[in-house]
Amino acid sequence: MPRNQFDEGELFETRNCLESAGARVVVLSQNGQEAVGMKKARFQPQGMIIDWNKQQGITEKYHAVLLVGGKGAQKFLWNDPILPQILTDHLRAGKIIGAIGLSVLVLVRGALLHERVVSGPDSGVFLQELEACGVDHSEDPVTRHGRIITAKDADAARRFAETVAEVLLEEGGAG
Repeated sequence: MPRNQFDEGELFETRNCLESAGARVVVLSQNGQEAVGMKKARFQPQGMIIDWNKQQGITEKYHAVLLVGGKGAQKFLWNDPILPQILTDHLRAGKIIGAIGLSVLVLVRGALLHERVVSGPDSGVFLQELEACGVDHSEDPVTRHGRIITAKDADAARRFAETVAEVLLEEGGAG
């Protein structure tokens, strides 16, 4: 999640839906400190992104690595040097990766969705970045390419999380 200006709807709806499906959810940010959302909600992540594999009870890769957006995604996630490495490593290991809202550009910039169609917001800067990277924008709220799932915004968060849960079940992954 962005360390500030995260989208509360994207984070809380996705997390709640996955937890309701039985998944264990670990939320991380760049600095691991309490974050303030776009609507001023406060949220304390469980740790820092760089320490993704040092979380209590984590002994291997996660079943899914998902990014949530908000206005802070552009400032804090788009150019993060660690996220693309984590995402690529998990995808190569057969795990699910996904992003919602403005965080979809982390996948695009990391060359994980080259020449694909993605769901994401209709904002100008987002669409310009997609075009520059050779990726098309879908009007669908959620788009899936195998183990890669993208979603438009907070309104699609439940469907995003349900799609992730479905793929986990298809592949026999647990929370």
